[in-house]
Amino acid sequence: MLPGTAPAAAPDLTDWHPTPSPFLARDGAVEGSGPDAGVPLHLGRPVHEQRALEAGDAVVDLSQLGVVTITGPDRLTWLDTLSSQWVRDLAPGASAELLLLDNQGRLDVASAVVDDGETTWLVVEGAVANKLANFLDSMRFMLDVEVHRREDVAVIGAVGPGRDRLRGAGALALWDDPWPATAPGSTAYGPADADHPGAEHPTGLALVERDRLEDAVAAALAAGDGRGAGSLAGTWAWEAVRVAAYRPRHGREVDDRTLPHELDWLRTGVHLSKGCYRGQETVAKLVNLGRPPRRLVLLHLDGSEHVTPEPGAEVELDGRVVGRLTSVVRHGTDGPLALAVVKRSVATDAVLQAGDVTAAQEIVVDPSGVTDARPQERPGAGLRRPR
Repeated sequence: MLPGTAPAAAPDLTDWHPTPSPFLARDGAVEGSGPDAGVPLHLGRPVHEQRALEAGDAVVDLSQLGVVTITGPDRLTWLDTLSSQWVRDLAPGASAELLLLDNQGRLDVASAVVDDGETTWLVVEGAVANKLANFLDSMRFMLDVEVHRREDVAVIGAVGPGRDRLRGAGALALWDDPWPATAPGSTAYGPADADHPGAEHPTGLALVERDRLEDAVAAALAAGDGRGAGSLAGTWAWEAVRVAAYRPRHGREVDDRTLPHELDWLRTGVHLSKGCYRGQETVAKLVNLGRPPRRLVLLHLDGSEHVTPEPGAEVELDGRVVGRLTSVVRHGTDGPLALAVVKRSVATDAVLQAGDVTAAQEIVVDPSGVTDARPQERPGAGLRRPR
């Protein structure tokens, strides 16, 4: 077992106290909850905000997220040995995503990663940022790297053409989400890249100085490249776009037994041919021989009621619990939606019960549990035990 203690899989919000956003003082602002506490859920017009966001005319305050930096000449090769992603030769300005797993291959941390040539920037859930920084610091040994939890840095986000606005924010770093494009050396359990709904609304993040967050947002909203001034949107709109894109999130979809295969997170977070890292054996075994025991699914919730179930609510089939809701949103076009993690064996055409409402499935992770990376012949099939 490697020295050091990895962060817990599911973010613990009990000891997490995010810095309140200055935008909560705006008229109509309603604060988010759970992993989105401390920033506006919406500013009075959530459906309008979502439409503006998708059109590239809005920016979202995501300053509840955490930022960790790594400096030093060994930073990328060192991070490559710890994580699931090939980042040792990550080009300056290139965006990637990496996962840190435990010894059983369960997901500990999912992180956005971008390097500017001198510093590697990691963006994670705010509740795990300190634990991640402490874990990385414990793994430095004699290598020339330094790890810092950057509470002086905040995050803002945009969608589609709105990502160009972020370039006018005076950002310390910019990250373009690779989702849902299957990364080189990886594989997908969900739809092909060309058919994936996540391709319709790509997202991006800008890292800015926290003490000039309002100025950075104002500059981004003004930098419309002829599109006109933009507006601020809340996390209600951001989450609606994410859920419709089948995009898993650490603060929502991950529990203490999550395997990245179950959430289709291999497509952007795992390189199947890189060197040894913690949890690699489980990753390889499931791809080559096994099947993930659970699968992520999008649920279309019955919209006839005004109340939607809460994340964490049990999902049932014929009175039997088969999973749980992880994210619940009200989408401006598609109505009430949810992401859920259910048993792989659940029939794809089954109508489920989510809390007190019925729910129809939209397949995210293929229930076959097999990808194109699985060898045609079982590894070792030609070997025979010696008599």
